[in-house]
Amino acid sequence: MNLASGLYQDRASLLHHLPAGFKVLALVALGTAVFVIPSWQILLGILAVVVGLYGVARFSPQILWAQIRPLLWLLVVFFAVQLWLNDWQAGLVVVTRLAIVVLFAALVTLTTRVSVMLEALERAMQPLRFVGVNPEKVGLAFSLVLRFIPVIASVSHDVREAQKARGLDRNMLALSVPLIIRTLKMADDVADAIEARSYDPAGRK
Repeated sequence: MNLASGLYQDRASLLHHLPAGFKVLALVALGTAVFVIPSWQILLGILAVVVGLYGVARFSPQILWAQIRPLLWLLVVFFAVQLWLNDWQAGLVVVTRLAIVVLFAALVTLTTRVSVMLEALERAMQPLRFVGVNPEKVGLAFSLVLRFIPVIASVSHDVREAQKARGLDRNMLALSVPLIIRTLKMADDVADAIEARSYDPAGRK
């Protein structure tokens, strides 16, 4: 796993040239907005716009599909749960919200170098240093979250395929336990790698 390069893919597009801070703020605003919008029609409209942005960024449909494909089974589960507890509209709202956030977060990482994103976040959070916030550590944590969203989605897909081969694809415990263990293992590996390099966010070592 190369955290330095992330998922960035170089293209000559407007989205690639937008400031990283603007894209991160857009992600925060969009992620907040979709969770207060109750209308599935509006959410579907937002999802269509996010999908269209992949074309603006000159990414192929295959790249778009690669971002959402690992999450499909999870979306199906969420929809089924909401259908059982409420109705199909509630299920559509939940899965559309999740798809919007995942696809837009992936778009930000695909069009922004991790190093540039970190610098933008740290600059924006410098005023908070006076209240005890370490902008470098917050920036690193935020970039790792963005990086791990598609990684965890990919891991979940692998786990589901493996359990499906064993006939356990309908067993939520068999799906969730390996996913949690592998996610925690990845987190430990990243923490060990950071510690082994004596990385000091404030000191830039």
